[in-house]
Amino acid sequence: MSTITTVSRRGFMSAAGGVMLGFALPARRADAQTALIGNIPRAQTPAHKPNAYIHIGTDDSITFWIPRSEMGQGSTTACCQMLAEELECDWSKVRMEFAPVDPSLYGHQTTVGSQAIRSTWDPLRKAGAEAREMLVQAAAQQWGVAKSQCRAESGFVINTASNARLNYGAIAEVAAKLSVPENAALKDPSQYKILGKPVKRLDTRDKVSGKTVFGMDTRVPGMVYATLQRCPVLGGKVATFDGTKAKAVPGVKDVFLTPRGVAVIADSTWAAMQGKKALLVTYDEGEGANVSSATIRASFVKKASEPGAPARKEGDIQAGLAKAAKKIDAVYEVPFLAHAAMEPLNCTAHVQPDGADVWAPTQSPTSTRAVVAQELGIAPDKVNVHTTFMGGGFGRRGEGELDWVLEAAQIAKQVGVPVKLVWTREDDMQHDYYRPASYVEFSGGVDAQGWPSAYQAKIACPAFGPLRDGVDGTAVGGLSNLPYEIPDMLVDYRPANAIVPVAYWRAPGTSQNNYFAECFFDELCALGGKDPLEARRHLLGKTPRLLNVLNLAAEKSGWSAKPTAGHFRGIACAINVGAFVASVAEISLLRGLVKVHRVVCAVDVGQVINPAILTQQIEGGIVFGLTAATKGEITLDRGRVQQANFNNYPIARLDETPVIETIIVPSAERPSGAGEVSNPIIIPAVVNAIFAATGKRIRKLPLHSANLA
Repeated sequence: MSTITTVSRRGFMSAAGGVMLGFALPARRADAQTALIGNIPRAQTPAHKPNAYIHIGTDDSITFWIPRSEMGQGSTTACCQMLAEELECDWSKVRMEFAPVDPSLYGHQTTVGSQAIRSTWDPLRKAGAEAREMLVQAAAQQWGVAKSQCRAESGFVINTASNARLNYGAIAEVAAKLSVPENAALKDPSQYKILGKPVKRLDTRDKVSGKTVFGMDTRVPGMVYATLQRCPVLGGKVATFDGTKAKAVPGVKDVFLTPRGVAVIADSTWAAMQGKKALLVTYDEGEGANVSSATIRASFVKKASEPGAPARKEGDIQAGLAKAAKKIDAVYEVPFLAHAAMEPLNCTAHVQPDGADVWAPTQSPTSTRAVVAQELGIAPDKVNVHTTFMGGGFGRRGEGELDWVLEAAQIAKQVGVPVKLVWTREDDMQHDYYRPASYVEFSGGVDAQGWPSAYQAKIACPAFGPLRDGVDGTAVGGLSNLPYEIPDMLVDYRPANAIVPVAYWRAPGTSQNNYFAECFFDELCALGGKDPLEARRHLLGKTPRLLNVLNLAAEKSGWSAKPTAGHFRGIACAINVGAFVASVAEISLLRGLVKVHRVVCAVDVGQVINPAILTQQIEGGIVFGLTAATKGEITLDRGRVQQANFNNYPIARLDETPVIETIIVPSAERPSGAGEVSNPIIIPAVVNAIFAATGKRIRKLPLHSANLA
């Protein structure tokens, strides 16, 4: 087994019936990609397609068509690594394009739930291996030798007897006409040259130079711009409007009512936003006008007193609590949170007589196409979705929350020319699909030896989706899969829905529930007089991979030694998106404010595709989680979201970022997710460290609302 890496710093092809040979993309798609996105023409080298993922140019260029989205997490580079490794090509010649929506080739194209690598691990490696074998076969035929006499290496096929070499570009056209090999052999991991290596990301250079096309950069000939005035009350709607003053704003072309608000059309974003400010609008506020954070919390408290549907049941919780040597009750809660991605929502749409084109920074191109097709009443294959890069997503641009795409289609249908809808930061913050608020009542106990023996959690939380046997599996994640061997356990759920729209947020369910679970477990440790590390070790016998990362985090953080004077440590661990993770946070307190100095995070994500990208994801998730722990809070008054921008919804800044040490466990297991691993784990680690410092339990977030003095 290879050495542990420590870093410190501030079913597609088979479903399609095999690979597609010799087919180019339809001209309309290729032309749209070249001419219309961002006014940046893309080189069109004559290319041949050994399969639906790989284009080999006669100039030896390699273009990979990736059916996953890129929102900064690096998954497209990792996908390209999987293809490049098995194709045995020159990494310096690899380029990436977003694949068009094509369910016959790529299945359902979406990037959510840390699935990008897990879902492509087999098909992409298989596609690379099949293309490699076809190229070797083509070279063997040209030389008139046995295929076994040839091998592929760094973009060439080599005749091992004569040392003759043929570059891929010279034989790609012939290779593309060959039959697809069955059961093409995949490389042994010991042969990897690109997989598992910290190769440079493919998108870095263009992002630094400003060439990368994000959704906000889309430019289409003849395009106009739009903004939308929505009712400020969640669930409300426009009653009447007067657009006279808005139309008088220079640059404003039109003002009209849509199903979701009043659209202002202009020749620039600035003019559209100024016209929006000049609108005179009255609203039908509906029942939402009577809703506030206080009324929502009261409804959660009431829900918690009602019977719940069991999400997990072990032993007999009532008997377990009755016989416990010591017992404790606690209430934990978290507020709604916004996604707050750097790039506000935007979408460009052009509705034409024969179909539509949509340019969108979307996590789900397939669902984007479906939403537009349904709105326009046309077949999905009449909608071309051009996926752009995203300035963050965190679930907001994923499945089910495509309101911004729907709005763009509704406006474009009426305008008749290409139109770019742009949300302001305030729109983005006050009309989000939020991470749900949640309320949990705990009861627990320890046995005569002080080990946790009973654990009950009553969850009241809005549902993300359909219930199964009364339980939303996402809403209970992190509590229902508690890894500790506790003999008597009950976790049950009550859907506590409000008018606030909710959706997936980075590590949905687990982001709040791991805080609840790990902090209440720490309370049980203290109740029984047990060291938090030792108690976890004692109860993790059946989860060796989690125990391993726990031990590594403790060892590398120096858990057994005293920290610097005035510093305190907390520990937490979890299983999430198939990964095993543990973290130790070291903090200090000054005048009631917490300062996180150092975080040690150990992760086991199975086979690592790119350790540098993995480290970036762990670090980014920790900072994301610190924002949720210390600052994040969406509140309501009279149905209106009170936060509007980063002045009153702040995020963690550079000077608040701790030293982060990432320990990567080598593994031959299948890859797990990575993007949602660390943000749930840092929150309980910090809160448990606060208990070590003060003896106080922080049962409600964010920390700025708690008395830490």
